[in-house]
Formats: sequence, structure tokens, C-alpha cells
Amino acid sequence: MGKFVKQTVAALLAGVSVLSTGVGIASAEDEAATVSMAYHGEKENALSERTLPDDIARFIFDSGYTFEYPDAVRGVYVTGHSAGGSRFENLLDLMDDTALNSMVIDIKDDHGYLTYRPEDEDSFYMDISQEYIKDPAEMMSSLEEHEVYPIARIVVFKDTVLAEKEPELSFLEDGEVWKNGRGEAFVNPFLKEVWDYNIEIAKMAAEMGFQEIQFDYVRFPEGFERRDEMLDYEVGDYKEREGDNVQRRVDAVTEFVEYANEQLEPYDVDVSVDIFGYTATLPEAPGIGQNFTRISEHVDVISSMIYPSHWTAYFGIDKPDLYPYEIVSEYTKVENAKLEELEEPPVSRPWLQDFTATYLGSGNYISYGADEVEAQIRGLYENGVDEFLLWNAGNSYSEGVDYLLEDD
Repeated sequence: MGKFVKQTVAALLAGVSVLSTGVGIASAEDEAATVSMAYHGEKENALSERTLPDDIARFIFDSGYTFEYPDAVRGVYVTGHSAGGSRFENLLDLMDDTALNSMVIDIKDDHGYLTYRPEDEDSFYMDISQEYIKDPAEMMSSLEEHEVYPIARIVVFKDTVLAEKEPELSFLEDGEVWKNGRGEAFVNPFLKEVWDYNIEIAKMAAEMGFQEIQFDYVRFPEGFERRDEMLDYEVGDYKEREGDNVQRRVDAVTEFVEYANEQLEPYDVDVSVDIFGYTATLPEAPGIGQNFTRISEHVDVISSMIYPSHWTAYFGIDKPDLYPYEIVSEYTKVENAKLEELEEPPVSRPWLQDFTATYLGSGNYISYGADEVEAQIRGLYENGVDEFLLWNAGNSYSEGVDYLLEDD
């Protein structure tokens, strides 16, 4: 048992100790939860009576904050730097002055760092933490005051920090941690140690008061099918699993999502997953291990990344970035058909583009502003989807957008 495993087990045992002493957690009875595709009622992080069989013990966490689920989530992405810096006030003003009402805030970022310091100085996660968000409690109080719905973004399997710290949890090439062309390393979705590492961070976010945990990079590296035989890595419990490597990857990714949802149940938070938009157009993505339908069966919210700039010549459109309405509208029809096959479909809340993709080269992109953002929103609304998230890596969002399209 390696250093990481021992410390993770210790952290889990500490969590059990907290549950048994009742600190911040209350025992309760539970009743079966139902998932609605397009509606959430008011939600409080507080003790509630639930009905469960007598032989099952349940705990419900109370963070002390109260957040009401909006009429529909209309949110923006917020980095740890922005959440802990001067831009945060500007983003709160954006929430106050428009129909936007939610923030997706980095808690574990794209490198693998926590964006705040844990309260426990002996926390296993202290040495991967950064003090971007200097006062998490003050941040949460501000969100509560401004009635902003808080969603914690946790980047899961893209994690250069953990990969370099614990190479045996990653993918190796010639004895070194393999990195993609951008210098990013991934950790291994086959390993339950990696699952627990991220789920403990999700629990910490729930204890901070976040109402939803959004898992991103829930996948293998892009193009993994071309590297499968080149890289050295463990497959854990999947070694004896039936099926080929493609199916094992799909099983691992799906089962992580299912396990995470189960582990977070006592915290009464919604669970969402970011997923490549093209996965809804395929039975499954062979390299990265994402199966749209199977993942959707285990989440409250599915957030497909459908930025027009990220498509190739799908839907008969050669230069997708030039046609924001058409791309989003055509995609949403495909996704709707997929979700209609499920007995309890999750809420659809796609990621939309609020940035200009100059990297596509002259003639292949247009400048994105209010008109282009509204075009994408229209593509959703006309197909019955009323929730969305806006992505801009620098958190600088277009001015003058009518997010409800009230002038149409």
C-alpha cells in the first residue's frame, strides 16, 4: 500500500469518525428521490426528515447556508483566481444586473490544485492547495446574499499535480509520466484510489456549502485508443472484466460517476458531469471512455460542451464556428432524442461559447459577442432546454446579452 493509499484511507477513516460523532452531520430518515428533467424545487442544506428501511443508517449534512434553486440555472464559469480576487465583485454585479444566477467555481482546477486552503492544517490535501480563494466562508456568504446558486467544479482525471506526485496512479511511457502535447498529465480512471481522492474533495466542497458538484474531465486522455498499447498503466479491478479495452474504459468512467453519486448522497447535493458534445452523436467515444447515455443515468445534470468552435463538419456545416444558432439547435435535437430514451433523464444544461476562437484561423471563426451568445441560447430555448452555462477562460463575459431573449 503506497503513501497515497495509506493517507487516503486515513482521511476516509477520519470522515467516518466525524459521522459517528455527529459533528456537522445529523441522522435522518430518507425517501426515494426523483429526478426532473427541467425543474428543481427550493433546496436547503439543512436537516430533513426522510423515510428509509430501518436497517439503513443515513446522514444529512448541514452547511448552515440556504440556497434556492433558480427558475432555471443560467451560469458562468469562475476560476479560483476570479473567485478570490477583485473580479469576483464584477461577477456578482453581473448576476445582480442580468438574468444570470449561478456560478461554476473551480475548487480543484485543471492542474490538480485545490483553489483554497483546507481549514485542517494537517489535511492530506494541504500540499496541493493554493490560496486563490482566501476566505471561502466569506465567498459563500456573498453568494448567499446575492442569491447566486453555487456549483463546485472539480477536474477529475486531468491532474498533473497528482500524476507527478504519484506516478503509479498515472500513465507511464519509458518509465516517465506521459503528458499530452500541452504538457498535461492524466491520472488513471481504472484506479479506485483516484476515485476516492477526488470524491473526498467533492465532499469538502459540499461541506463548504456548494449545492452541486460538477465533475469535469471525467474521461481518459483524448486519443487514448492510439496510445493504449504504448503506455504502461494498471487496470485495477478491471483486469478480469469481460469485453475489450474500449468497453473497460467506458465501464470505468461510468462506474466512477455512479460511485461518486452514491458517496455524495448524504450531502444532499446534485451531481453533474461535463461531457463532450459529440458523445451524444455516437454509441460511445472509444478512446476517452464516455458513453452519453450511461453517464446520464447516474447524474442529476448533464452538461455537454457544445461550443460551435469545437465541432468539425458535423450536421452538414463545414465551418461550425460561423453558425452558432444552427450548431446548438441541431445538437440539441440529437441530445433530446437520447435523453427521451431514459426513464429518469437528467436536467440538460449545456456549456455555451462566450469567447472568440481565433486559433481556428482566418475565415473559420467569427468574433463572439452578445449576438452570438443569444443565438446559441435561442437554439436551446426553441428546443425546450432552458438551462445553460457560459464558458470564457478569463471570466470576461459579453456585455448586453439578453439571456431570456425577452425582446424576441
